[in-house]
Amino acid sequence: MFATGRSYRFAANDRRKIMAYHILKTAHLYAPFAEIPDALLAWDEKGVIVYSGPGKDAPKLDGTLIAYERLTAVPGWIDIHVHGGWGVQFGTGNRKEELHKYSEFALRAGVSGFLVTIAGPSHDAIITMIESYVPLLADVYSGALPLGLHLEGPFLNPERHGAFNPDWLQKPALSKMRDYVDAAQGWLRQVSLAPELEHVFEVAKFLRQQGIRVALAHSSADYETAAKALAGDFSHVTHTFNAQSAFHHRKPGVVGAILTSKDATAELIADSVHVHPAAMQVLVRCLGPERIVLITDAMPGAGLGDGAYDLIGQTVVVENGSAFLPDGTLAGSAATMDRCVRNMAKQAGVTPLQACHMASTNPAAVIGMEDRIGSLAPGHYADITLVNQNLEVEAVFVRGVLRYQSSSS
Repeated sequence: MFATGRSYRFAANDRRKIMAYHILKTAHLYAPFAEIPDALLAWDEKGVIVYSGPGKDAPKLDGTLIAYERLTAVPGWIDIHVHGGWGVQFGTGNRKEELHKYSEFALRAGVSGFLVTIAGPSHDAIITMIESYVPLLADVYSGALPLGLHLEGPFLNPERHGAFNPDWLQKPALSKMRDYVDAAQGWLRQVSLAPELEHVFEVAKFLRQQGIRVALAHSSADYETAAKALAGDFSHVTHTFNAQSAFHHRKPGVVGAILTSKDATAELIADSVHVHPAAMQVLVRCLGPERIVLITDAMPGAGLGDGAYDLIGQTVVVENGSAFLPDGTLAGSAATMDRCVRNMAKQAGVTPLQACHMASTNPAAVIGMEDRIGSLAPGHYADITLVNQNLEVEAVFVRGVLRYQSSSS
């Protein structure tokens, strides 16, 4: 996980010639624990970084030089909670075509990898959906890479259904969750559950034993129940502050349990619609930047204009960048990751370095892939987002291949 105040050892400066496929020169580089000026990144033919650090300390590198000397290289952003965007809704239509379409569009927001967040109206429908995605996840993509599945529900509290159709929510059953895990064939990375539901702790224990991240979500739990969950098999929180029992000085609720938790990581929709900037600052002060994970929770209207869209069985209206059900309930978001990163840097009292790691290093650790992605350290894939001084996305490399470049670059 990202942490401040720590040192980082770069590749050895030993003057042996290192064979590299590409060498990227940038004004700055965001390493796991530091900002490096006048930096070089080099990667091999497999897209794996072989050097990362100051240009003056680099060993002899043999490769094609790429220069973005006015930009900053940051780890590619990873969205672990997104339902779609740019007209795409996961789980509908021609899933292969829609997944490839979203993969290419997501690059515009600096995203190099994402979890396909899904939900379904019934047990059988969820099984069918999972099975339909498994062969697609290993496909070859020309954009951002789908990294696995996030199952939001179906074991959520109907009192906090948010944009979900309440009829889609089910009572927890370990047998059903076993079916989902079996169908996913190792691609299920995260499951969101409400801890106050009967038998849900049994389900959470099973998931954690399978190496799947368990997230607290859509919950009316009291402080004691939520705190017990976060001290146990629930180690993550879905869209903090939203669809959760609020903080009160005599009834701290789910939010109070999150703010006082010792280790849990917490998602945040930093679109300044779902969460007020002051609340974002509170979360940063209580958890620290190393435990916050930026997400979009985006729906099909994200990246597009105002209009009506379908989201997990509900009609959602997007107006002025916000997504609502007809009754005024917030419904997913119309946010993009680049907007969330900029908002954190401008409104939440964190540095651009910290904001970028909330969108890369931290989510990579949540889904157990921090040894491969979420960092620009040697041994990691060259998933690189290049931003200007305003944190606007100028280019994106995925596995060392330039996949997106803005018209201004």
